[in-house]
Amino acid sequence: EVQLVESGGGLVQAGGSLRLSCVASGFTLDDYAIGWFRHAPGKEREGVSCISSSVGSIYYADSVKGRFTISSDNAKNTVYLQMNSLKPEDTGIYYCVAQRGTATEQSLGIMWVWDYWGQGTQVTVSS
Repeated sequence: EVQLVESGGGLVQAGGSLRLSCVASGFTLDDYAIGWFRHAPGKEREGVSCISSSVGSIYYADSVKGRFTISSDNAKNTVYLQMNSLKPEDTGIYYCVAQRGTATEQSLGIMWVWDYWGQGTQVTVSS
């Protein structure tokens, strides 16, 4: 059974940092791409970043480039999203997602290509 479990969300002041973790089970990161989406109140879900560790490709949404860093620890089957210089507009529920194979930059804009979703973790950035 495929499972994605996120953790690391919380409340932080603007300019602060958080690190989200996504522990995957039921598959290995060598076979799947992992991404992060977020959903803010009143807005559509937005792809934030994704990583395909098998080919070493990483993509970011323009809104987070230079501030967020995605990484993977294949030995732990875990993907991290380091979020620095957080802004109030980064507030939302952050979901870990997975798709078989490799992801492209376009994958961040297409929710239906992601086969599996975690339950989400809340990130709140106060001004």
